[in-house]
Amino acid sequence: MPRVPVPPAEITPIAASLLARAPELSVRMARRIRAEVTYYGSEERVSFEELRASCLSNAELVFQSLITGCDTSDMTTAQDTGRERARQGEPLAEMLHAYRVGSEFLWSELADEARSAEGVTTDTIVSLAAWWVNEGLAAAASDAYREEASELVLQRERERSALVEALFTGMLTDRTTLWETADVLGLPAGGPYLVVAAEVPAPGREAVPGIEARLLAEQLRSAWRLLPDLQVGVIAVHHPGAEEAALRVLGRSAASRVGVSPAYRDLRETPRALRLARLALAGGRGRSTGIARFDDSPAALLVAAAPEEAGRIARAVFKGVLELPAVERDRLLETLECWFASAGSTAGAAELLYCHRNTVRYRLHRLEELTGRSLKDPRATADLAVALHALPLLSFEQG
Repeated sequence: MPRVPVPPAEITPIAASLLARAPELSVRMARRIRAEVTYYGSEERVSFEELRASCLSNAELVFQSLITGCDTSDMTTAQDTGRERARQGEPLAEMLHAYRVGSEFLWSELADEARSAEGVTTDTIVSLAAWWVNEGLAAAASDAYREEASELVLQRERERSALVEALFTGMLTDRTTLWETADVLGLPAGGPYLVVAAEVPAPGREAVPGIEARLLAEQLRSAWRLLPDLQVGVIAVHHPGAEEAALRVLGRSAASRVGVSPAYRDLRETPRALRLARLALAGGRGRSTGIARFDDSPAALLVAAAPEEAGRIARAVFKGVLELPAVERDRLLETLECWFASAGSTAGAAELLYCHRNTVRYRLHRLEELTGRSLKDPRATADLAVALHALPLLSFEQG
């Protein structure tokens, strides 16, 4: 609205005349906006009656301020309009375009009335034009729009975060509710999905900043939640090559360790998938970065199904190893991991560890002594395999 020079006194009767015609002018102004501004082109988004009422309020405000000769300070109507348009999802540019069209209409009516009135000079019209800096209404509506839009974004983020939390904690079990949740989160109602657990660098800081947008660029939809110690997310991996694409994006984006679950198809399995992703993350001990996929071998699945029992098995089997200094303990366990990864080949383990085969033999023999289990005995080897899979549970419980 006007913020500068008081309008000339000759304008008062003209403004009074226009104020009396405000109902008729508001209809014409609404029709002009409907014809020139695409968003308002039909009843679908904003009804004609709603638009006309807004035009009437603005016209009356303008003409009343001309009569009183004062700058208007009541921006309630414009602010209400801005908030409502934000809630309706109208683009800000469309709303401001409507205000410009309405302002031009009122100026045209005012200028025509002034030219035909007696005693109104060219200087008066020029002075009136200086007063007609009709940005106040648009600015008030725009400020209210931005405030409301910001609040709506925060509200949606809070709601989205709560739904992701419910998904990960298993609070959503009804299939209809799951479908509704998937729709709100932008996820497909059916899998496959992956769950990701990434270690945050500090509380409140994301482990994989901007990950949702980066995945979306690869046509991968996801939903994320930031916890004090982790950033967790569920990724829909539908199209061929989607899993590989997701892992590539994670690898490029993560600055810390990341655990990834096996693929699953039902959203109701998300809590279990999160547990497996956290196990995968815990299994990457000693590494500062990198992606660890959960090993869905029978031993790993057995550990995941009974984590408390598996933790007790790990303590019992590796009791002597866990009592060693950290450096020696980790070296022996890493050697055993590489031996299993090499299908029991000493040479293969040596190659993975960049050391001599005799060094691997010595370490494995030391493990046999400390655990009381021979790697030549299939049953003892099975015990060691299960205990090795369960070891991440110990650090997970303590961390």
